[in-house]
Formats: sequence, C-alpha cells, structure tokens
Amino acid sequence: QVQLVESGGGLVQPGGSLRLSCAASGRILSFVPMAWYRQAPGKQRELVASITSGSTTYADSVKGRFTISRDYDKNTVSLEMNTLKPEDTAVYYCHVFSEWGQGTQVIVSS
Repeated sequence: QVQLVESGGGLVQPGGSLRLSCAASGRILSFVPMAWYRQAPGKQRELVASITSGSTTYADSVKGRFTISRDYDKNTVSLEMNTLKPEDTAVYYCHVFSEWGQGTQVIVSS
C-alpha cells in the first residue's frame, strides 16, 4: 500500500506562486501515473495535472500556469503553480494507484 504525504499549501495573493510536493512511500515505477487533483468547496474533485513516463496532462484551466514534475528516484511529484487566481482555491490531493494523500489547502486571496 502506497502512502502519500503532501506539503506546500498555504495562503497566497492573486498572481502569486506556490509549489506543492508529494512524497510516496515505496517505489513508483515510471509508467505509473502520478497526479494532482483538487476539490473546491461545494464542487467535485477534479484532475489538475498528471505525469507518467515524462508525459504530462493538464486541465485547461491551469495550462500555461501550472507545471507538474516528478523525481523518479525519490518517488516524489511536485506541482509548481504560478499566476494563481482566486478560483484556484481548493484542497489539493496527490493521487497514485487508488491512493490519496491527506490533502493540502491552497487559498488564493487578497
């Protein structure tokens, strides 16, 4: 069973940046997708970005602003978030296989 631990959330002003990180216990092979999801209050959880074997996918709402990256040796996945908007406010979750992290809160507000 994989355990996921996220870090890096917080409060940031519109236009600011944050970097989220997720550390997975155990080895995650490169062809296994690692992803970030988010869930805003009153909304369904949605895919933000995923990465597998170097190939990335992004939600249209974050393309050009967010970058997902992965360290295959350290079994970590990160999400660099730039030009943040209030609508990016959500709890962000790391996802691998059927496992979820505990979530990290991101609040974008002035």
